[in-house]
Amino acid sequence: MNWPNLKNWKRHLSHDVGIDLGTANTLVYMRGRGIVVNEPSVVAVNQKTGQIVAIGTEAKAMFGRTPEHIVAVKPLVDGVISDFETTEEMVAYLLSRATAGSRKLLSPRVVVGVPSNITNVEIRAVRDATRNAGAGVVHIVEEPMAAAIGMRLPIHEPAGSMVIDIGGGTTDIAVISLGGVVRSKNLRIAGDRFNLDIISYVRNQFKILIGDKTAEAVKTSIGSVMPTHAPLEAPVKGRDLVTGLPKEVILTDTDIREALAQSIEALIEAVREVLESTPPEILADVMQRGLHLSGGGALIKGLADLIEEEINIPVHVPADPLTAVARGCGIILEDIERFKDVLVANEDELPPKK
Repeated sequence: MNWPNLKNWKRHLSHDVGIDLGTANTLVYMRGRGIVVNEPSVVAVNQKTGQIVAIGTEAKAMFGRTPEHIVAVKPLVDGVISDFETTEEMVAYLLSRATAGSRKLLSPRVVVGVPSNITNVEIRAVRDATRNAGAGVVHIVEEPMAAAIGMRLPIHEPAGSMVIDIGGGTTDIAVISLGGVVRSKNLRIAGDRFNLDIISYVRNQFKILIGDKTAEAVKTSIGSVMPTHAPLEAPVKGRDLVTGLPKEVILTDTDIREALAQSIEALIEAVREVLESTPPEILADVMQRGLHLSGGGALIKGLADLIEEEINIPVHVPADPLTAVARGCGIILEDIERFKDVLVANEDELPPKK
């Protein structure tokens, strides 16, 4: 039996899984089935026993509602692992959910999306956590590259494509050509920062303290960075910082625009910086093809229009920007050899763990 046939034989005995390991949400793609898991990257831990109480949606529902001995935490901060053991438990749980009901003999091959420009130590942490969670072979790909593949951009052609992937912890801006990243920039300005902006604005303007979940809900429902045809508003409940009692105020889309203005301006300035350093021939391609938004931040109302207005280049948003990275990981899984060069860390097959 020759090696190529052996590799195909092993593929039939194992799962192929793509993971978009995000600060806000983790998505799992399974070869042949598509995206099978989409859960918040939240873990609830009992500090008395050290045991995991809940993971994902159930854990997120506990935010701000737990007794002192139970803490709901996000094991990833700014797109990288901050709590190794908790991340390992979360990935193991999500892998078991993804592969439930379909038995295979070998551990799964996994492609994991990570932010661009992370360190070798952070890459090693992602790989080790994924392997300890039950993966066999682990491949690492930068999220803007995975998003470009997920959006079916011609990354292998000698033509430039630009991706802005706005996640929960980071925003990745990358210009891609011939299967590589020509210019890139990574910002700590993304969904979580937008939530903090709203919390800070409400505290300063209305003297009310609200939680992260409330800020997220308001951002999703009435958040807009461009004026809307009809005013949008939503009631917000919080604690009055003067009296200490519960209080409700009405927020409008204008309030959210003011809250996000500084962060959105910094994001657009970063896009300008990447474009200014891009080689002229590739820049011409980008001007013709436009910019491509992905990630949950791409769903903010008016963001694509604002970037297009400020940069003077067309901006495109795919039908489902939130799943672009996970879909890209899935496409890589379909043909690892073709996409071998785009992987940041291409791990050879290792002997099974004891």
